[in-house]
Amino acid sequence: MTAVLGLAGFATFLLLLELVPRVGLVSPEYLPPLSEILGALADEVRTAEFWQAVGDTLRGWSLGLLIAVVLGVVVGIFLGIVPVLREFTASTIEFLRPIPSVALIPLAVLVFGTDLGSTLLLVVYAAFWQVLVQVMYGVHDVDPVAQETARSFGMGWWSRVRHLVWPTALPYVLTGVRLAAAVALILAITAELVIGSPGLGNRIGSAQSGGAVATMYALVLVTGVLGVAVNLLARLLERRVLHWHPSVRGEVAV
Repeated sequence: MTAVLGLAGFATFLLLLELVPRVGLVSPEYLPPLSEILGALADEVRTAEFWQAVGDTLRGWSLGLLIAVVLGVVVGIFLGIVPVLREFTASTIEFLRPIPSVALIPLAVLVFGTDLGSTLLLVVYAAFWQVLVQVMYGVHDVDPVAQETARSFGMGWWSRVRHLVWPTALPYVLTGVRLAAAVALILAITAELVIGSPGLGNRIGSAQSGGAVATMYALVLVTGVLGVAVNLLARLLERRVLHWHPSVRGEVAV
């Protein structure tokens, strides 16, 4: 029932995109009907430049997300299991985390120009905090009794991380990955749009400045489709990896 309502809501949204400009509520000059947008999209997908832009966006997104996840997991586990480090870095994290990634655009352009490095800087910075915070929550959620039991049995540091900390933190890690994946895509496209690095954002900016309004909206729709695909892939990964976890088993049962 939920899926049916969701599809009905999306169909209504598409219908409104067609009707609103045709009845004159919004000038077609600023919002073309959906049929024109889809026509422009059909023209776009037949060009090599479009697929090159999609590839550039996915490359910046995937590389930035990978770097952010690795750094977030490693740093989060260390900060989570060493109380002194956690307290030592708490104020610094709380200071840096709210800084918007777009505020780093001048620094990114100064250091990397308009190349892939600028996109990666913004993507990694934004996605890193999503993973780090979730990992630290996961490490903090480890049962203290289980920790003391592991120590009493003489388990070393690595064994405790592998057999105790990691299984407890894994659901939090995957939640962080899912959140970071969406944020990484947003920042990748934002960097391309504002900085001019190669990708869909760059093509959206070029279409807007060139007066190709229907093409601009078509490319915006493509970014929306990519966002849905990223979310679905993240949820699929979560279900596959956490098939043993009660929350996932309950979700599948429902």
